[in-house]
Amino acid sequence: MNVKSLVSITDYSKEKILKIVEAAERFEVNPNQDLLKNKVVATLFFEPSTRTRLSFETAINRLGGRVIGFSDASNTSTSKGETLKDTIIMVSNYADLIVMRHPLDGAARYASEVSNVPIINAGDGANQHPTQTMLDLYSIKKTQGTLENLNIYMVGDLKYGRTVHSLLMAMSHFNPKFTFIAPDELKMPEEYKRFCYEKGIEYREMSELNDISEADILYMTRVQRERFLDLVEYEKVKNVYTLKKNMLEGTKENLRVLHPLPRVGEIAEDVDESPKAYYFQQAKNGVYARQAIICDALGLI
Repeated sequence: MNVKSLVSITDYSKEKILKIVEAAERFEVNPNQDLLKNKVVATLFFEPSTRTRLSFETAINRLGGRVIGFSDASNTSTSKGETLKDTIIMVSNYADLIVMRHPLDGAARYASEVSNVPIINAGDGANQHPTQTMLDLYSIKKTQGTLENLNIYMVGDLKYGRTVHSLLMAMSHFNPKFTFIAPDELKMPEEYKRFCYEKGIEYREMSELNDISEADILYMTRVQRERFLDLVEYEKVKNVYTLKKNMLEGTKENLRVLHPLPRVGEIAEDVDESPKAYYFQQAKNGVYARQAIICDALGLI
């Protein structure tokens, strides 16, 4: 694997995480630079995306780079039966770096093993989404002033939600306390709870979204219809939690509500009016975090 690839958040040490967060701060101050002049970045999105793809492309354009790639795999040779291996090898002949989203767990790791250029994982199935995690960490640092010793509540789809899996692993460096709020069908997988136990991280599980008074970060997620093989099971849990503005009364002043977006029904629109709502700013922070990740992968910071 190319050592500069970012496939899993575990590819970053605590020191590298802090380095990327600091670089993102600098890019927010000055996002328009020529660091990627004469560089070509391929964005290969085998799975639909809006925020992730557009924020990557914005990050690249603001740094003077060029973008090639696709946002619909049905219009590529994949539809003719071309293997992922062949696609990655071919594209790595054209680009300096590949950003890839794929519906299969482990696809990004495999791509990194056959690619001649760095791979950045923009989400692989229900596995990981490390660049979302870096923008989440940057958002947490901006709103809390620190990453250390925070109470983080994760709500909704904790089984298939790759964003919460990656965030949990990244925050393990910073002595967090977790509260997992999910129905039985969507509970945090045992492997991640075992990870917390092995790292000495305190966590508790709840099934109701009622007491959030101790939360510093309330991380909401949508129930992902595309991850369900049984749509009857999806219908049972799709609207299990809805955060409303009045539920933020009595919460900590520093509380911020995050969400990887898109939202469906899990955050009512009246929450948008609250100063504790941070999800749209969080999405904007994705440009700066991804600028830092791209430049690090290419050895430019």
